[in-house]
Amino acid sequence: MPSSFDVGNLAKPRNSAYDSLAPFGPRVPVAVHARDPISREGVLSAFKDDSRIELCDEVSPGGVVLHVDHTFGRTALTQLRRAVGEDRAQAVLVVEMLQDEDLYEIASHGISAVVWRHEATPSRLTQAVLAAARGDGDLPADLLGRLIRQMGTKSPNAAVGNSSYPAQRLTPREVDVMRLVAEGFGTVDIAAKLCYSERTIKDIIHKLTTRLNLRNRAHAVAYALREGYI
Repeated sequence: MPSSFDVGNLAKPRNSAYDSLAPFGPRVPVAVHARDPISREGVLSAFKDDSRIELCDEVSPGGVVLHVDHTFGRTALTQLRRAVGEDRAQAVLVVEMLQDEDLYEIASHGISAVVWRHEATPSRLTQAVLAAARGDGDLPADLLGRLIRQMGTKSPNAAVGNSSYPAQRLTPREVDVMRLVAEGFGTVDIAAKLCYSERTIKDIIHKLTTRLNLRNRAHAVAYALREGYI
């Protein structure tokens, strides 16, 4: 079975409202979707006493949608793509297993965090939700490795996910940040290593993903790999 590590920062940067998530700071709106009611009730129970999380029936702009399923099928993809694209929410997927063909969908459609079902303890679920709300994604390390290998085998246009624009150069500072993101460092660690503020690191990644029309940090890492920057 795959093991999980917090590799951080592989999600679309932003929601500054949740940067600190202090005990008395903003609560994160979380909508829980599941194929079966038992799974949904289990997740709701895990969150019900957490003062940092506000459970909602509907997806809130800037909030988090958490989808629980055994596999990553069309239903899950449609719901999460709508949540990210139309509702401007962050997406967390709790799943039993993923096929290689699912990995590009995760990277290209802005899914911020993945948790394996067998590791979905209350603390692990909360970690993933709060990371997604901060814009600091959370992917299992083995999943990230599989994603990077798959991106490396795609054609240039397929790897980027958009053939309508030419390759653009990354600045040395962007390369430094992307290299550390690919190595699994979080925003705080990257800022410390490069002697920048956390806000500067978030701005660098936000400007990079916006300029290149990339959906999230995993997509940005794939682009940097494909272009030979890291």
